[in-house]
Amino acid sequence: MIEKKYLRILEIIILISLFIGLYLINYYSPEENEERIVTKITDGDTIIVEGGEIVRFLGIDCDEKGRGCYAEAKNFTDFSLLNKKVELKSENEDKDRYNRELRWIFINGENFNKILVEKGYCVARFDQDSRYKNEVVNAESYAIKNSIGCKWKDNI
Repeated sequence: MIEKKYLRILEIIILISLFIGLYLINYYSPEENEERIVTKITDGDTIIVEGGEIVRFLGIDCDEKGRGCYAEAKNFTDFSLLNKKVELKSENEDKDRYNRELRWIFINGENFNKILVEKGYCVARFDQDSRYKNEVVNAESYAIKNSIGCKWKDNI
C-alpha cells in the first residue's frame, strides 16, 4: 500500500517536471543569439552588421528621415553601436517584408531597443507578444511621464 502511494507521488513529480521542461523549452526556443560587429547605422532602429546583413530592431519604431526625432535617434544609435560588438537575439519572426533580419539588440548585456525607448528617441511597437514587451512598454511609459527625449519633451 505504501509503495503505491510513493509511486503515485513519483508519477506526479515526473509529470510536473515534464510540463515545466516543455514550458521552458517553448519559452526559450525561438530565441537565437549571435554576436556581430555593427558596421553601419541606417537610422535609429536599423543597422548593418558584419557580413552585410541589415537588421531592424524588434519592438520599437524610430522616426524616418525628415521626421522629428530621426537625427537624434540615428545619432544616438551611431554613437552607441557603430563598430561595437552586439548580441542579436531573434524571436518569432525572422525577417520583415523588406527581408531585413528582425532582432533584439543587446550591448554589454543591456537591451538597446529598450534604451532607445527609455531615452525618448523611439516608441514601443508590437504586433504580437514578446518576451521583452513589458520592459519596453514600461520604458515608454517612463519616458512619456517624465517628458524624456525628442518624442516626449513637449509633453509637459
